[in-house]
Amino acid sequence: MISETFPILTTERLHLRQIQDSDAPALFSYFSKDEVTLYFDLPTFQHLDEAYELVKTWQKNFLKKETIRWAICLKNNPDQLIGSCGFHNFSSEHFRAEIGYELHPDFWQQGIMTEAISAIISFGFDSYKLNRIEAFIDPDNLASRRLLEKMDLVSEGILHDYFFEKGRFVDGEIFALLKKNYSQPTSFRQIV
Repeated sequence: MISETFPILTTERLHLRQIQDSDAPALFSYFSKDEVTLYFDLPTFQHLDEAYELVKTWQKNFLKKETIRWAICLKNNPDQLIGSCGFHNFSSEHFRAEIGYELHPDFWQQGIMTEAISAIISFGFDSYKLNRIEAFIDPDNLASRRLLEKMDLVSEGILHDYFFEKGRFVDGEIFALLKKNYSQPTSFRQIV
């Protein structure tokens, strides 16, 4: 499903590109904030090395064709990462993948993640030929719930004690969008 060449996507305001080692300080700037990691499956970062390790993990998993994670940048500043989004847990056999995302709090409530997720959903259905796009959230994460519902993903239920994160079991609510129900093609352009 994942191609050899990393696809660069642009939208009205955004430039979505491959995450680079030089993005680690920007990644650390928000992964070191408790409000960002509250519902994330990683602990709040304490050291810059943790951001470099996450970048390396995403890069390795792309080369293994297991994950694609875009750096979210503003079009007028394509070198400055402000968040990331992408697909993981691909199932080629079943034509599905899971989305994940996060954004620096300075950019919350500006429609940036809506624009980014809309672009990658379109890309996933069109270029990766996905039939199903899924997302897992903590049921208490109201911001993610609103985002997914805005993107027409539908809750399929809560899986109790589904994840073990940060030393405790947590519920996971699964959302999904099927290609046959997709009606929000977005305007994005693929550069590569």
